[in-house]
Amino acid sequence: MSRPPLPPFDETSAREKVRLAEDGWNSRDPARVAQAYTENTRWRNRAEFPRGREEARKFLERKWTKELEYRLIKELWAYSGNRIAVRYAYEYHDDSGNWFRAYGNENWEFAEDGLMQNRHASINERPITEAERLFRWPLGRRPDDHPGLSELGL
Repeated sequence: MSRPPLPPFDETSAREKVRLAEDGWNSRDPARVAQAYTENTRWRNRAEFPRGREEARKFLERKWTKELEYRLIKELWAYSGNRIAVRYAYEYHDDSGNWFRAYGNENWEFAEDGLMQNRHASINERPITEAERLFRWPLGRRPDDHPGLSELGL
């Protein structure tokens, strides 16, 4: 299976890869999202270290069971060869209705077929009020005309 765009990345293909990843994660569909990773993918996500596509899928199931109404924006930071760095922010609420905004950076490494083989994430989050929310589009893909992180001052 191939997952274009394929490395080595230029600016256009790196931006496309970032948007495709954002769209996938905004689907909140663990099985779909997991297909973007190699069978032996390696992740670092806060204190969890999923190994392999199936562990990544299970991680995402747990994540989106707790992080409700999840909405994410990713932005290209840098790229070279088969690597891309992004910064991102997402908003969600817990089962008690408390809202949060998480901020992070990810470093991605891709196999020749365009599947991600390594994902290293660093994440911080803070509570926000409902009034402080900035990501208010209907659940799913962020509309093309919705501002990105830089435009929002994040």
